[in-house]
Amino acid sequence: MTDVPDTPPATPPGAAWGPGRYADWVAQALAQARAVGESGDVPVGALVVDAGGRVVGRGRNVRELAHDPTGHAEVVALREAGAALRSWRLDGCSLVVTLEPCAMCAGAAVLARVDRVVFGAWDDKAGACGSVWDLPRDRRSLHRVEVVGGVLEEECAALLTTFFTDRR
Repeated sequence: MTDVPDTPPATPPGAAWGPGRYADWVAQALAQARAVGESGDVPVGALVVDAGGRVVGRGRNVRELAHDPTGHAEVVALREAGAALRSWRLDGCSLVVTLEPCAMCAGAAVLARVDRVVFGAWDDKAGACGSVWDLPRDRRSLHRVEVVGGVLEEECAALLTTFFTDRR
């Protein structure tokens, strides 16, 4: 487990993931975020990647579009991954997101038993993977999740800054 939220772990021999791979995954999540379009949803994108590096779930925010309070990118991606893998247990998988997950999404990652959460921009208002709270690494959790933050941080933050600047 990583002690410092923005320090990627060492890549074990033969593993299909690592710091370079994280950037590739976050870039794919950014494509999902940009696909939010004019729906009015905050541009956040997510992926679930299995242990072999295969994308098994994709999501983008759909709260406005679907009138769904749980329509966060992470929840959408986790649901798609569960359906693709035919299991709610996502052992060996990574949840990849453009923005640090909120408490609901961090809790969903823990309950889905993903191995790690990789994200781009930190959320100092509602982040629950190291900023405001740290649910995935709480010692009281039934399952602890590795957290890797700050991957392509500037690109992810810029997308959100533009979105909110245009609305104010």
